[in-house]
Amino acid sequence: MNTRLDFVSVQVRDLEASKRYYTQVVGFEVTDGPPHAVVFRDEQGTVFAVRDPLPETDVSKNFGVGTALWFAVPDADATHARMVTSGAEVVSPPQPGPFGRVFTVRDPDGYLLTFHQA
Repeated sequence: MNTRLDFVSVQVRDLEASKRYYTQVVGFEVTDGPPHAVVFRDEQGTVFAVRDPLPETDVSKNFGVGTALWFAVPDADATHARMVTSGAEVVSPPQPGPFGRVFTVRDPDGYLLTFHQA
């Protein structure tokens, strides 16, 4: 089987708040996308999207429970320092991990974002 994950989008309660978080705190840029979503990119190209909740989604639940998104960065310590300055909620500070130096932050909807330096 020749399959690879091609794209990820996650549901969020407040599209504009998530857009601000992922641009101002994480550092992604917005690229073209549909009106019900915000698609982000970095220097490498398209990364992922946040979107309005799908029909029949219970928005009172914590969307992020059980979901972790991992992003490769060239320098975990520098990325961590920049994100802390921008107001990120750190769950786990930089430390050695299975894929190099890693740290984890929580976004406004409870998604855990792990940044790793290979």
